[in-house]
Amino acid sequence: MRITFLGGGNMANALIGGLLRQDFPSGDIKVIEPLAENRERLAAAFGIACLPAPDASALACETIVLSVKPQQMREALSPLAGKLRSQLVISIAAGTRLTDISRWLGGHRKLVRTMPNTPALIGAGITGLFADPSVGAGERRQAEQVLGAVGKTLWIADEAMMDAVTAVSGSGPAYVFYFIESLRDAALALGFSEEQARQLAIETVVGAAALAAASREDVSILRQRVTSRGGTTEAALNSLDADKVKTAFVRAIKAADARGRELGDLLGKD
Repeated sequence: MRITFLGGGNMANALIGGLLRQDFPSGDIKVIEPLAENRERLAAAFGIACLPAPDASALACETIVLSVKPQQMREALSPLAGKLRSQLVISIAAGTRLTDISRWLGGHRKLVRTMPNTPALIGAGITGLFADPSVGAGERRQAEQVLGAVGKTLWIADEAMMDAVTAVSGSGPAYVFYFIESLRDAALALGFSEEQARQLAIETVVGAAALAAASREDVSILRQRVTSRGGTTEAALNSLDADKVKTAFVRAIKAADARGRELGDLLGKD
């Protein structure tokens, strides 16, 4: 499979690096990147061909990965409109709907919309994927190979749910960082040093997440096992419940989902 990336940003870097670590041939990867500085950096880092604009060699591929910012997508796709044949096109741009990408490409339909998250930068991501009905099983495997190079993959049956994927896992690392930040600040307030507070907060989250991933039990059961009646954990959780933290958290993620739909409407507006 030959792959051409349209755009050479951070996520493209992560995907290319992940593919190469899985022994994907570097000669089968090209990047279309208008900035000379970025082309030089990519070529030096990965030993791949980098082009300033689409040409026949860039389109001589089986898969095209759209890795430009959502606001730049329409302009970036204009040189490709009407020039694609049977290539699978994979978008990693948040909020950009397949109907709009298809229109900007002149009616091309072999499209997969994905939403990776930033832990993909270290190979620990989770990516939601949705495929146009015209995408076959083999092409789905192509998409899984590309996104699976940086973590887990999860197919979504309804494109409307991709905004929810963005709200839960796409934005999710920010929520986790917010909690780590809060845990660190609490540790500082209790008298720990900056380094001690940082280590306690991060390692607690890393360990708890690893335990949840390794266990077959629901996270609510794991939480209950840490919570002794009348103990310190119960006191903390009672305080959180009194402040309706869980309710506020669910409401916040629903707000992210709603904003995702709004941005999709704006991005697709002619």
